Amino acid sequence: MKSEVESIVNKALNLAPNARAYIAEVLLESLDFEEDFPITEEWMDEIQKRCREIDHGEIKLISGEDALLHLHQKYL
Repeated sequence: MKSEVESIVNKALNLAPNARAYIAEVLLESLDFEEDFPITEEWMDEIQKRCREIDHGEIKLISGEDALLHLHQKYL
C-alpha cells in the first residue's frame, strides 16, 4: 500500500498547481470535517467562490510570511 500511495503522491506533485489544488480540495472535502467543524451555508458559498477564483487564476496568492510582512510594513 505504501508504494501505491507514494506513486500517487509523486504523480500528483508533477501536476500543474491548479490541478494539485483541485485534488487537495477534493481530498479534504472527502474527509467530511463538517461534523467537527460546522460551516454555515454562507461560509461554504464564500469558500467555494474563493476556490473558484484560485482555480481560474483570478487572484494572486501570496505566502503567509509575505502577507504578515506587508501588514507589518503597512501598519507599523
